[in-house]
Amino acid sequence: MARIKPQALLQQSKKKKGPTRISVTTIILCNLIVVLIVFFLFSTYRHWNQRSRFQTDDHLSVSEDENALVDPKKPDVPGYAVLNTSKGYITVELYKESSPEVVDEFIELCQKGHFKGMLFNRVIKHYVIQAGNAQGVGATEDWTSKGKHYDHLDTSLKHEAFMLGTSKGKRDDKGFELFITTAPIPDLNEKLIVFGRVIKGEEVVQEIEEVDTDENYQPKSSIGIINVNLKQKI
Repeated sequence: MARIKPQALLQQSKKKKGPTRISVTTIILCNLIVVLIVFFLFSTYRHWNQRSRFQTDDHLSVSEDENALVDPKKPDVPGYAVLNTSKGYITVELYKESSPEVVDEFIELCQKGHFKGMLFNRVIKHYVIQAGNAQGVGATEDWTSKGKHYDHLDTSLKHEAFMLGTSKGKRDDKGFELFITTAPIPDLNEKLIVFGRVIKGEEVVQEIEEVDTDENYQPKSSIGIINVNLKQKI
């Protein structure tokens, strides 16, 4: 048997392998797949880009609306005051809209510590308790002669119990007194500037009302305000 030389075998191997041909259909399919992938990526990018822009625009619109509702020139005024007394806590809602000037004065005095250590110097049962200057009886001077006549009041009257007020007329820092009614008072506006009402701690007011007093309605034992804390919300 005749031997085939190595060079002849190498030439025959090269002739058999030859270059592989790619059909036109395969090329078209590959190009189509590439185009679809690019189109999908572009569509996805465009969708999320527009969505992000819309969310940003909506956020800016809401922010502008909220800013329009808030007056930047008007500072936040506390709406509540918590009186820490020797008998417990009394929470008061302040009438910022109906008595703005008095509320502002009250808040300023609270920040100065004016009411710290102030004593309740007049207690008229079924009528009112007063904290303030013990030297000047203020509005309660005229009330002591009338307080006994208000034991049976019409509960439908406009001015109910647990209203917070201060005396009318010119006041200095020492003359700002606090009055909390313990019963409805029909002529309340003639005596006081009402600037708030007790919303929590009514039982503390009633406990102060029940203390023993002398003939001048002054408590026999000292009861006072330890401090006053101002709050935006309760």
